Amino acid sequence: MAELVMAAATPHNPLLWRAMREPMPDDLVTVEANFRRIREAISDAGVDTLIVLGTDHVRQFFSDNSPAFIVGKAASYHGTYENEVRTFGMEYAELTGDPELATQITGREVLPETIDFSVSHEWRLDHSFVLPLQYVRPELDLPIVPIHANSILPPLPTAARFAALGHHLRTAVESWDSDARVGLLTSGHMATDVGGPRTFNGSPDPEFDAEAVGWMRDGDLDGAIAGCRFDRIMAAGNVTYQYVNIVAALAAMQGRPAELAEATTSRFASSPFFLWRAAS
Repeated sequence: MAELVMAAATPHNPLLWRAMREPMPDDLVTVEANFRRIREAISDAGVDTLIVLGTDHVRQFFSDNSPAFIVGKAASYHGTYENEVRTFGMEYAELTGDPELATQITGREVLPETIDFSVSHEWRLDHSFVLPLQYVRPELDLPIVPIHANSILPPLPTAARFAALGHHLRTAVESWDSDARVGLLTSGHMATDVGGPRTFNGSPDPEFDAEAVGWMRDGDLDGAIAGCRFDRIMAAGNVTYQYVNIVAALAAMQGRPAELAEATTSRFASSPFFLWRAAS
């Protein structure tokens, strides 16, 4: 059977693509080092295929039809949008899909009991999927199953639903009749405000960041679910809800403490970096 061999979470701030260049600015040295640490973990774990959990930024999925969780079942994907290339200098990407694993996650004929997934057979991936991959697997040679979790357009799934997603991903992988070594890569934010007076002023809510790091460092899944209330997270910043993607990773790794748990400071809002490896 297949095995979930690691999980990781990174930021997907597209501004990093222009700023993180050699010679590396002092404030981004640790950010670059943490991306490199996760890149090495993926290589060391011998990952064959990646589940990539992110949040589309109202590019592929709009308010006229915004499912909570969408699984990509395509054989290939195009990545990034023209404005992301123009504004952030990002590079277009071509990615191979893993329809067999996607079907294992969604069910072939009947949806799983835990999550009412939507599926997509045609999908252009935005920076929340492409940018983390370009840093942790720049070869872009691993097949992927993208999963969009709606963390932008209310009503949003609760943190408990994200935990259910994580549990389901582990179960789906472990029941897959394959010898594949599967990794889970997700991305999001710590406390982050975009477009308002709290932009570019460091973390808008250091207390939230400290608490959110602690849930992952201590393996406190119940605390993470209880702490990720909509009102609390929105008080920490208008796009902070994408932190909840990381709750799914904690659940997928059975609530074990992360070996890397950090809200890395820089000129931008703090960056999430979390890493779990399979128990030996």
